[in-house]
Order: sequence, then C-alpha cells, then structure tokens
Amino acid sequence: MESFNKSKLSQEQMSCIIKKAFGQGFGEATELTDGWANTAYAIQLADGRRVVLKVAPTRDKKVMRCESNNMQTEVETLRLVLERGGVPVPHVYVYDPTCRLIPAEYFIMEFVEGEPLNKVRDSLSQEQLAGIRYQLGVYNRIINNIKGSVYGPLFPEDGVRATWKEAFSDLIFGVLEDGKTARVELPVTYELLEEEIKNRLSVMEEVTEAHLVLWDLWDGNVFVRDGEISAIIDLERSLWGDPLDEYYFSHFDRHAPFEKGYGRTPATPSELERLKLYDLFRDLLMVIECYYRQYENKDHISWAHDNLRTGLERFFN
Repeated sequence: MESFNKSKLSQEQMSCIIKKAFGQGFGEATELTDGWANTAYAIQLADGRRVVLKVAPTRDKKVMRCESNNMQTEVETLRLVLERGGVPVPHVYVYDPTCRLIPAEYFIMEFVEGEPLNKVRDSLSQEQLAGIRYQLGVYNRIINNIKGSVYGPLFPEDGVRATWKEAFSDLIFGVLEDGKTARVELPVTYELLEEEIKNRLSVMEEVTEAHLVLWDLWDGNVFVRDGEISAIIDLERSLWGDPLDEYYFSHFDRHAPFEKGYGRTPATPSELERLKLYDLFRDLLMVIECYYRQYENKDHISWAHDNLRTGLERFFN
C-alpha cells in the first residue's frame, strides 16, 4: 500500500547498497508493494541470486511511538527465531542502521518463494487452508515459547518494563497520545477511553512470564507455496509480552485449526478480558496509524474508522 512514509530508492542508491553488501552489481529490481510502512525491493544479483532489500522511513518522517525502532526489532526477531529453529523465516544478510549510505536504515534478506496467504486463500481447498492454519498455530507457539526477562520492546533503550501491566499501559496510552498529537477524532472522548482502560488494567497482572509476541502475524505476512507455508515475514512489531496478544487470537481471525495447532483456546474470564483490551489497542492503532503514514487508499481509512466504531461498541458492552 502506498503511504507518505515509504522511502523510495534510486537505481544509484540501490547499486551502492548492493555493491557494498555483495561486491557485485544487480540486474532487475522490482518494488514489492504489499508492505504498509517500509519499502521493499526484490533484486536479482549479478550472480543470479535473488534478495529482498527492505528500507525504513527516513528519520525525518514522524512515526508512532510504538514504531520508533521497527527495523532493528525485525532484524533481532528474525535472529531469535532462526536461533530457536523450527519456523521458516528469511535469513538476514546485511543490516545497516547508520544512515550513511542512504538517509534511512535498511537490511537485505533472502528472497522468499510463494504468495501471501491473504491473496491465495480463496484458491485453496478447505483441507489445505485448515492445514495451513494448524501449522500456523504450531509455528506461533514455537515463537511464543521464546522467553524474555522484561516486558515491552526488545531493546532497553526503547523503554522496557518489569511487568506486562506497565508495558501494555505504555503501549495503549502511547497510541492514544499519538492520536491526540495527530488530532485524530475518535467516536468517544480520549478521557473516557483512558479512564475505562485504567479501570480494566488489573487483569494484566496475571501475566507473569514474558514471551516473544509477533503481534502482526496475519495472513498477509504468511507466504504459501504449493499449499504449504514457505515463510513468515514482517516481524517488525514484535515485543516481550502475553501470547494472547497475537493477531490470530484477536476478533479479526479466530480459527479452530490455528488454536488446535497452538494448543490453546482462550476461555477464562481473565483471558477474555485481556483479549478485549488487546482488540481495543489493535483497533485504535489501525485508525491512528493512517494519519501518520498518510495512506492514499481512502477505502482503507474509512474501513479502519468503521472497524473502530464496531470495536468500541464491543468493548463497552
């Protein structure tokens, strides 16, 4: 999706990056347009290999608090998942956060064969789709089994916390502050929302172990080839937190095969209350990020607002 924050590169800039990384030139370079925040290019090297160059927004672009260190977070998450093993994610060849070669962070990873699940799911049989969702549950559980010692962002400088209650408070109130800064109008007042959230946060005290949570593992970030998962991509929103904060436990996409593969179905009063707060956070973020990324797709912006209105009704009732 096109957004104001995306960093477009010239042929000369790409040439400098590839030359520094691999000591060779490249042939074809094609922009991959499915991403929502970063810019990505599929590049064929002179030696025939295919790689993906992913470029963050330039540092002069205003981003939300929870997105301030997304690229470093993605690179570190890929390292952690590859180190654990058992989940197909791309290998990172180069990560350059210096902004010396170009005015933005970038990394280069291996090219992933396949198509996003959200584009091919309608062409799959029910058995194939159920099998993919079951395997997603298995993979998501493996990732969530990676444990941390703190909560919140992956890096201390981004504001880690000793408890999940504190970390989630930072996240959801940070999104609301971003909304105020961008003057985003919500269906209810910010004050009412903040008061209601504070009254419900005690349920987060039941989370006593920090797990690696991808948060944004949805069908668009699952690559499928020949009816099977070939890779999981875009791990940039990862954090240390509660596994129930994963997308496939949200109101958007609950599937029995996923939960069977994962080995868990949220059911206790505390779990269900936590899910309400996670859903609210997700619904708020999807509206407020529109005003930072300045999406060109007006239909998506309208959908995000409609989704938030429905979500608030669900949250308050």
